[in-house]
Amino acid sequence: MDEEYDVIVLGTGLKECILSGLLSVDGLKVLHMDRNDYYGGESTSLNLIQLWKKFRGDDKPPEQLGSSREYNVDMIPKFMMANGTLVRVLIHTDVTKYLNFKAVDGSFVYNKGKIHKVPATDVEALKSPLMGLFEKRRARKFFIYVQDYEENDPKSHEGLDLNKVTAREVISKYGLEDNTVDFIGHALALHKDDSYLDEPAMGFVKKMKLYAESLARFQGGSPYIYPLYGLGELPQGFARLSAVYGGTYMLHKPECKVEFDGDGKAYGVTSEGETAKGKKIVCDPSYLPDKVKKVGRVARAICIMSHPIPNTSDSHSVQVILPQKQLGRKSDMYLFCCSYAHNVAPKGKYIAFVSTEAETDHPDTELQPGIELLGPVDETFFDIYDRYEPTNKDIDDNCYISTSYDATTHFESTVTDVIAMYSRITGKELDLTVDLSAASAAANE
Repeated sequence: MDEEYDVIVLGTGLKECILSGLLSVDGLKVLHMDRNDYYGGESTSLNLIQLWKKFRGDDKPPEQLGSSREYNVDMIPKFMMANGTLVRVLIHTDVTKYLNFKAVDGSFVYNKGKIHKVPATDVEALKSPLMGLFEKRRARKFFIYVQDYEENDPKSHEGLDLNKVTAREVISKYGLEDNTVDFIGHALALHKDDSYLDEPAMGFVKKMKLYAESLARFQGGSPYIYPLYGLGELPQGFARLSAVYGGTYMLHKPECKVEFDGDGKAYGVTSEGETAKGKKIVCDPSYLPDKVKKVGRVARAICIMSHPIPNTSDSHSVQVILPQKQLGRKSDMYLFCCSYAHNVAPKGKYIAFVSTEAETDHPDTELQPGIELLGPVDETFFDIYDRYEPTNKDIDDNCYISTSYDATTHFESTVTDVIAMYSRITGKELDLTVDLSAASAAANE
């Protein structure tokens, strides 16, 4: 503990583990500590006994649910976009060799009280029951424009400068109806609210292209992939990576108090009477509670079921997005389902999550629209947790604090935070130009 490190990372949540791995690969000397005796922090995965202990105290799980060890229930469940940034990070760092992925069966959207497959291409638009005949034609033209759009080819721009015109203006050029805009913006471009409509359209179009490219990568029913045995494998994969590059790991270190000098700059971390010195401190919000503010809460239901979610083509793994307008809410609701097909439950069992940004103090009532779509449920656990964002200036105090995990069931916002933190810590951009065929091979195994 008496050594000096370039970076001390506190907490083994997914964001912290990715950063620890990336910084170690860069040749920085990293010490990684956690007050818990397990990897994952808030984003850990639990077996059945651990799940019961967390939510039901001393009660024991019923025998008919099967073996506890066969369950890997993610506390922050999220799918990965097959062509997305997290997959690029996994390949860039070679963490793919520690993990096996499998494509996710389905990607759906809730519209007018029903679940529909998300159309992502011009061909799918023509088949989709989400739209009437004339709207399908308009949507097809819009999808072709997005598919053909190349930033460096002015011929594909159709006279639109996407850095100047808003998403709303591009959409209005194609005359799309509000319902169509709803599923395109929320279930395909994965925006969490409608503020994107009044921002430059470039981000919106790039997100749509990412969805279509990810969908094409595995020729499956969705653009997502997910690790076998759940997300608990990811922090451990990055921890191994960090260790290979000389990172030091210490679990079960009580307190982990960040030390500051007279100028308010962090210079180390004390645990059990010893202080490790570090130039920069990276941590989740729980380690520096006086440097964060509460910005919201996530309400969620964790459900164990004996069948797939109805109306999802019997998908063993699936995401369903319920756009805010469809529910008369300020924020979207998300359904996530996985099963024994990804080795997260015994044969015949499915684990579903319903999550949303909490707008009341009654998660059970608030989550009802999503829960009603699940059909019969064996067991349900309700939970609500606070979301925090840093309030400090990391350049002033050497403390780099991650934001809490949001309600989304995909990794796009999580990875955005990690990449931004990496740039602030190192002062450089992360180069993610990688060969994505390696991910295809990993997910098709």
